[in-house]
Amino acid sequence: MRNRGSVVILEKDKVAIIRRVRDGIIYYVFPGGGIEKGETPEEAAKREAFEELGVEVVVNECIAKIEYNGTQYFFLSEIINGTFGTGQGEEYTDKERNKGIYLPMWIDIKRLSSHDVKPREIVLKVQNLLKNERFS
Repeated sequence: MRNRGSVVILEKDKVAIIRRVRDGIIYYVFPGGGIEKGETPEEAAKREAFEELGVEVVVNECIAKIEYNGTQYFFLSEIINGTFGTGQGEEYTDKERNKGIYLPMWIDIKRLSSHDVKPREIVLKVQNLLKNERFS
């Protein structure tokens, strides 16, 4: 079990997501990863956004905490610097890692339910944010 920090980045009507292909299975996850020793969940979310997406973010409110193999924290975040899709984390650089393909992308929030996005609880939260127009 390992606690994780993740970002939920919304721009216009889209959300940042990672398309994963592993063992022939395609699914999608929110950018994030394990919290390292001495890190807060917010710090982990920021670090993971940079490693996986190539962007610096401001971490705002925690919109969900989910218990699944540890505690997963999901933070509503905003990009403040960098170029989306230029992440250089070990997901992209360690060829021996053998954990499948990672592809950062934007998905229209209205189409989020038609993809296998994990965890589903966050998909519902994001869609509710769109309905409530809590972002610009």
